[in-house]
Amino acid sequence: MKAVPVDEKLIPTSCIHNCSGRCFLHAHVKDGVLVRLSPGEQGPEAPDCPQTKACLRGLAQRHWLEHPDRLRYPLKRIGPRGEGRFARISWEEALTVIAAEMQRIKTTYGNSAIYLNYGTGVYGQISDAYVTGDGQGALPRFLNMFGGYLRYYNSYSAACYTVAAPYTYGTVEGQSPADLPNAKLIVLFADNPAETRMGGANTPYYLSLARDKGAKIIVIDPRYSDTAASLADEWIPVKPTTDNALIAALAYVLMAEQLVDQSFLDRYCLGYDEEHMPAGIPAGNSFKSYILGLGEDKTAKTPAWAEAVTGVPQADIVRLAREIGLTKPCALLQGLGWQRHAYGEQPVRALPVLAAMTGNIGIKGGGPGLRPGGHKLLMGWMPAGTNAVAAQIPCFTWTEAIVNGKQMTADQGVRGVDCLGTNIKLIWNYASNTLINQHADINATARILADEKQCEFIVVHDLFMTPSAKFADIVMPDVSHFEREDIVTFSSGIAYAIYHQKVSEPKFECRSIYDICSCLADRLGFGPEYTEGKSEQDWLREFVKVAQSHDGEFPAFEEFRRQGIYKQQPDKPVIAYEQQIREPGAAPFATPSGKIELFSPRLWALKTPEIPAVPQYIPAWEGPEDPLRKRYPLQCIGYHSKRRVHSTFENIALLEAVEPHALWLNPADASLRQLAAGDKARVFNDRGELIITVRVTPRIMPGVVAIPQGAWWTPDAGGIDQRGSINTLTKYRPTPLAFGNPQHTNLVEVAKL
Repeated sequence: MKAVPVDEKLIPTSCIHNCSGRCFLHAHVKDGVLVRLSPGEQGPEAPDCPQTKACLRGLAQRHWLEHPDRLRYPLKRIGPRGEGRFARISWEEALTVIAAEMQRIKTTYGNSAIYLNYGTGVYGQISDAYVTGDGQGALPRFLNMFGGYLRYYNSYSAACYTVAAPYTYGTVEGQSPADLPNAKLIVLFADNPAETRMGGANTPYYLSLARDKGAKIIVIDPRYSDTAASLADEWIPVKPTTDNALIAALAYVLMAEQLVDQSFLDRYCLGYDEEHMPAGIPAGNSFKSYILGLGEDKTAKTPAWAEAVTGVPQADIVRLAREIGLTKPCALLQGLGWQRHAYGEQPVRALPVLAAMTGNIGIKGGGPGLRPGGHKLLMGWMPAGTNAVAAQIPCFTWTEAIVNGKQMTADQGVRGVDCLGTNIKLIWNYASNTLINQHADINATARILADEKQCEFIVVHDLFMTPSAKFADIVMPDVSHFEREDIVTFSSGIAYAIYHQKVSEPKFECRSIYDICSCLADRLGFGPEYTEGKSEQDWLREFVKVAQSHDGEFPAFEEFRRQGIYKQQPDKPVIAYEQQIREPGAAPFATPSGKIELFSPRLWALKTPEIPAVPQYIPAWEGPEDPLRKRYPLQCIGYHSKRRVHSTFENIALLEAVEPHALWLNPADASLRQLAAGDKARVFNDRGELIITVRVTPRIMPGVVAIPQGAWWTPDAGGIDQRGSINTLTKYRPTPLAFGNPQHTNLVEVAKL
């Protein structure tokens, strides 16, 4: 047990951020003030149930809680929208204005004109900001009781992944990370867990165990990431947007050198070769025909062909294919980076083909070529009830729904109705910087939001005056999770729940989302129905009862609250699709054919060249083959900096000191532009321009530059961003199937300032 000064109180708490890890922390409180955070004690380390250890971001949260720039009072806009000029108002005025505007929008346009914007700044069973499908929590409960709201589906992080993978498997299932030590070879495609999933019981821990046990680890990424540097035996750089060409060439070598598990393909798969195609499909449309050049494009996907496209030497392609084909079990893991591209659906479906060709699906140490999965803990949520608005839009297309909502149909991804029927007129933006900072083409987005005749009212509830908050009509100061109580759950191979107690009283005039919704419900006539007379802790007691009903070992409420964390001890790792492989007749895949659909009849029926029935390489707009490269010769990708969680913690000086915000530029590209490390550079294209410090490094391949995403957009009087926010440069063009975020697909030029 850690030594604690007698005048300090130790309080269980956590992180609640979107970093793929919820970590257990102890708050050290003296005289009601948080003085420091330390890793919460969870007993001895165990390989199958490791401790959820916080990273530097989690341990630095005191600087976030006590930041002098925290919002203190409700604010009302007094200048043009977007200028960021506000006046302090009372809570009485703020709530009166919000209630009146909600009522006006509902009466004038209907509830489908009210949109809850996508955001992931808060996770919790009461206060969750990420609300998809029939999402639960305080805010959707309030909006549903008001008559409903326009919902979104998908995420900015994984739209292509969640939509495309089911076309292959019917479901999306991943192997437990705890199974990785059973692999002999692990190949990570566009996956960087050492920076994106640092804390918690996460993948890097299991990768290190696998390496210690003798597994070889290969990372394929345009950037020599921390994962490649700290965990991998080999780094293979590849041009952004060309991963499908690399996979196609790997498949070609497997075919040519007879390294294919044909019996597995014959038994479990649809569409690998012409002998296993659905009835009525013309010859030449199988995956094998595409690879061998027997299909429509008449191009064999040889290593020489792929080298010209991807920049990966053909000798490396042949060697990698042989390693994958001859080493079993082999775990092929995909990250989310490659699916945030112009045709991001394609690599999501392509990597599982390699897993099938090598017979690695459903076995220990192998996997389906998807992302890691694992056990899940079921916990209660604040019930939201029923949303009377049937319509849903892809979360990435909300700006289009402001401008052209009346015309949006299924062709633009609308679900639940034939036509959206109205434009978005009111946006509630809670714990989200997606209103501006995290959305594509910031300058175009700002022009849309600045027009008060389009979206007529915007309310923002946050801790800081973010770039998004500057576009609000009313700003409400939020409490941090240290100033309220909630439960967060997570699964990263093991399943666990953390109870974070209130560490300190709310600062200034800050209020929680449950408090605000309760007050507004009173004004709008359904206060008693909304709260049911329950405090936040009353609700949490009910949520724990749900968890206890699913898990007989889950502790009593007071014990759970006192100890702060409960972890389920897994009996064994999850092996994705193990039952389907073991009992194909009794447990078919959840696809229409019951098989792994390497050829998708559902996609074939769409008759859309950008959505082929077998995964293919499609040259990307603003990719390496786009003629626009003559003007903007560098491919620009964003990556997740370990000093931020998206844009959260951007304003923490301590974390900036640990990893300064900078552009990654290869020495060859720097020399051509007479740039040196530490120089200020202009990065620009037709959509915008930003200023950023240069980091010259061989850790990025030539022809590619990388900007850490999440920096707060800070335009000068001429509209040039002075902080280096990558979305100044990114393009709004949803992907063809998932209508997802393609924000890693950009061509730019870099010049010395």
